[in-house]
Amino acid sequence: MMDSRPGDLFQPGDLLNNTYRIETLLGRGGTSDVYKARSEISGNLVALKVLKQELAGNEDFTVLMAREENIREIRHDAVVRYSENHRTPDGHIYLLMDFIDGPGLDRKLKQGPMSAEDLLIVCRRVAEGLQAAHSRNIVHRDLSPDNIILRGGDPSQAVIIDFGIAKDTNPGAQTIVGNEFAGKYSYAAPEQMSGNTDARADIYSLGALLLANFRGAAPNLGSNPMEVVENKQKPLDTSGVPQPLRGLIDRMCAPDADQRLASASAVLAYLDAPQSEEPKDKEAPVEEAPDEATVIAFPTEKPAIKSTAPEPKQPSRGPKIAVGLAAVLIASAAGGYFSGLFDDFLPSPYPSADPYTLIVEKLPEGTAQAVGYMPSENSREALSKLVDSEEVSLASGEIADSWGQDVIASLQPLEELEEWRFVVSNNKARLTGTTKDADLLARLNAIFGSGLPGALEGKADISFVLPILPVADVRSILLAQSDCGLLQAPLSGSVEGYGPNDSITITGQVAETATRVNLFDALRALAGERKVVLDLEVLNPTLCLIEQHLPKAPSGAATVAFTVGDRNEPNPSGRFFVGENPVIDVVLPPEMTSGFLTVSILDVSGNVFHLLPNISRPDSSIETLRNGRDGEVRVRVAFGLDASSTGGGIAFKVDDSSLGKSKILVLHSSLPLFDGMRPTSESAVGFAEALQTSFETDAGRILSLDSKLLITARP
Repeated sequence: MMDSRPGDLFQPGDLLNNTYRIETLLGRGGTSDVYKARSEISGNLVALKVLKQELAGNEDFTVLMAREENIREIRHDAVVRYSENHRTPDGHIYLLMDFIDGPGLDRKLKQGPMSAEDLLIVCRRVAEGLQAAHSRNIVHRDLSPDNIILRGGDPSQAVIIDFGIAKDTNPGAQTIVGNEFAGKYSYAAPEQMSGNTDARADIYSLGALLLANFRGAAPNLGSNPMEVVENKQKPLDTSGVPQPLRGLIDRMCAPDADQRLASASAVLAYLDAPQSEEPKDKEAPVEEAPDEATVIAFPTEKPAIKSTAPEPKQPSRGPKIAVGLAAVLIASAAGGYFSGLFDDFLPSPYPSADPYTLIVEKLPEGTAQAVGYMPSENSREALSKLVDSEEVSLASGEIADSWGQDVIASLQPLEELEEWRFVVSNNKARLTGTTKDADLLARLNAIFGSGLPGALEGKADISFVLPILPVADVRSILLAQSDCGLLQAPLSGSVEGYGPNDSITITGQVAETATRVNLFDALRALAGERKVVLDLEVLNPTLCLIEQHLPKAPSGAATVAFTVGDRNEPNPSGRFFVGENPVIDVVLPPEMTSGFLTVSILDVSGNVFHLLPNISRPDSSIETLRNGRDGEVRVRVAFGLDASSTGGGIAFKVDDSSLGKSKILVLHSSLPLFDGMRPTSESAVGFAEALQTSFETDAGRILSLDSKLLITARP
């Protein structure tokens, strides 16, 4: 669940269509937001996927929502149940679906590795859901940990959600978002990079997310699309994964789709009868000849051999063998004693310590230090080679015979770890640390997966931490994508960049939805596991041109009110459909009693219409507009069709020739804004130049600037 923001379409407590009461925001996406709501009629919890306001008039995205609704034909407990699309009276489109209560695999991923047993259960459940979807020629295309929820936290109740970019593979069918890449780089199949998708892509994604949740870290495929494409051609590193999960992932994630398990049914068959596959990187141990000097031979009974001659009496060899063997063992023992080899196995000559403690840690600045006890000179010398400084005393204690070797074996793999701490008390130990390297984390998990070495009782807890993302990298993307003024990326913490838990929030305006999508994709590839939030206003090229030439002036509290002309109904959303007649009023606040008003509408087609002043209404002084009225006053600037035909004045009717966003500008100035009357209609470029000239001539002339969007769309 997420905190609501003032800019969200719905707030907790809002009631949709007199039926669904909003409880909380579940998540934000590039094209839609998802809310948790409760039916006022049945009391049941539901999830509402709401198309972003700026996309509700875009036919491509309304088709997307309609196609996702059609996936309701998939009837399986492992696939989220969709209901139908709805539209609120003010034009918001939302899709109704079941609410699945439980953690997503993305949350489990952040909590750390999952067991192989649980992941095999998840795999079976998700494969059954995919089998149902694929049987209807629907490929998910975006299977990732955040799109699988464990109902009630139970792996056997996994549910696939969000078919928003699913593809219908029926012959001649169109994809929802085109044939370009769809999905997340970390989990997408190699062929998806070039837009090729079939059921085998979902098989790959399922295998990749199983591996990620086993590791407790998403795959690190590189920092740019080229590196991702190159790394996608390589097999996934499944070292340290136990069978049969390892063999299953290897078969599901073959880079060549033809070598992959070809269907969800094939995955289920593999789970029913796992193939015995030993890891290819493990070789059988080579048997070595025993050392002849230490072989003790026991006599064996041999068959009697007849001989006609008496056998000569042989002297006994037993004592010589025994003496020779004893000499070898004595020599070996003497060498081991003087070299310190057996120090940890002989009675200690050192004072006793209780508790027997050792603390070894590598600090953030990169230095490693140790303090405490070691059982022998040999083990202390080995420790000194692994740390930068040590304050270690030799002591005896209630510790295992192999204590010294076990401690050294625990510390040796940690050389590449950025920061760690190893604490031992008697035979109990705990190792903690952090790393920015997912591959290193996987290797350490493989080493310490079954616990600490030897007789040490305890575990290793190594966590993955994203490196700081330099703010300059983010700003370079913003600079490349800015097409409607400067985009901002405010930092909440470090001035250097974004930490592992920071969200990347972008504010500002863009000219097109395509810019928003491209910006999100570029940031998503850079962000790793950080959240990307685009708090953007999508305008159009005409509005962006004007925005860049608008004077910097405060709001004057003047507001714009819309009415549907033929029905005389208030329309607070400002959204009008084809055939409707927008009526526009400017509401003057009580304190606005002098000066002049300029009201213009910047049309989506690239033209500007001057509603006030114009040829039929040249006097735009506040005094004239108030006409002796005090307090709040409504000034009509665009009329109903009937009123226009009888009394004059500008009127509009929405047709389907140019749909999208227009902006109403309300400028309050101390003197008339322009020298002379502007034409009723002119190009946006001409108006922008005139605004710039007026502002340069007298910057203090403009007292305030207010605006509101008018959106036209098909019903």
